[in-house]
Amino acid sequence: MPDFCAVVPVFNHERAVGGVVESIRAHGLPCLLVDDGSGPACARELDRLAGLDGVELLRLPVNRGKGGAVGAGLRAAAARGYSHVLQIDADGQHDAADIPSLLAASRADPGAAICGRPVFDSSVPRLRLYGRYLTHLLVWLHTLSFDIHDSMCGFRVYPVNPVLEILDTERPGSRMDFDIAVLVHLHWRGTRLRWIDTAVRYPADGVSHFRLGLDNLFISRMHAALFVGMLTRLPGLLARRMRGISPGEGRTS
Repeated sequence: MPDFCAVVPVFNHERAVGGVVESIRAHGLPCLLVDDGSGPACARELDRLAGLDGVELLRLPVNRGKGGAVGAGLRAAAARGYSHVLQIDADGQHDAADIPSLLAASRADPGAAICGRPVFDSSVPRLRLYGRYLTHLLVWLHTLSFDIHDSMCGFRVYPVNPVLEILDTERPGSRMDFDIAVLVHLHWRGTRLRWIDTAVRYPADGVSHFRLGLDNLFISRMHAALFVGMLTRLPGLLARRMRGISPGEGRTS
């Protein structure tokens, strides 16, 4: 059976991270907080949370970006013997009530990556929503399929070893590009993808660290690299489609 822990990348989310941690603990999961070079106020809150039962703090000396923090958390989880990691953001956007659904799907299919498929309310910024649609189109091109329903939602359960293999052999990105690239690489490698509908909200007082210019540059560079990767894998991807093999067909609601 899978052995789970939660990994939460944190960068200056001192107002929201406490509620996220309490939600994780309420579902009986050990929690690994990854402090991605936060400022003093957030560092103090993380020190407080690290004093709670089942909560551990991994502090990075400099900001590595979301992907870098998640990668560090995955390696730390593997070193502690965990086979599966629940990734959830620290800003409170994800509905922690869906944690049991993600864990149950992972127990039923331990080799799969269990992915949140966001259901947005009216709080979602229009510009971000349009950007997601563009990313969906590009990801479908990179995989020659519609298997990846949403590549940007950071609410997932990963089997640790397949993701570590990607981190060791590929360059999935260290910032906001990580969530997208790692799913494309998992799909290329034949990892099954299962989907859970989950509510995502954008609090009016929420803190976003998405940098419009720089992060869009990283994401554009990532899409270019994935497109080249698709071309090099084209014969295999086409053969897989012709045989009807689709690692992303699994669906849970």
